[in-house]
Amino acid sequence: MDVLCLVLQLASTWSMVGLIWLIQIVHYPLFGRVGAEQFPVYASEHQRLITYVVLPLMFAELISALWLWSSRPAEISNGLVVAGIVLVVVIWASTFLVQVPQHEALLSEFNADIHRKLVAGNWIRTIAWTARGLLVSYMTWVALQR
Repeated sequence: MDVLCLVLQLASTWSMVGLIWLIQIVHYPLFGRVGAEQFPVYASEHQRLITYVVLPLMFAELISALWLWSSRPAEISNGLVVAGIVLVVVIWASTFLVQVPQHEALLSEFNADIHRKLVAGNWIRTIAWTARGLLVSYMTWVALQR
């Protein structure tokens, strides 16, 4: 059962790593090129559509991180599992306390300052998800050594 947990964690985390790098390098920077007149509709559709992709993956990652904490294989240290959960907390906090309010502020009109803060602040999630991907990969490798 712990193998299933690790597979779910590995798949959901690395899916988010790929997605967050695409958003950070391509998607968010291009917000500034949409045009002021079209931006509110674009921003609204972005929020609606991205949620279908991101939310299930984020929940799968959260659930598998907590599942691993409750049924950790002996080969994986508790510290690694806790570090993974801390990264999930950082990601969720950044998402709902920083990025979501910035997206909400951009719904009515494009604001270059908020856009700049959105791109810059999203590095928190990009780095945290990348670190989580490496951590989960290491935990999986450790577990597979048995």
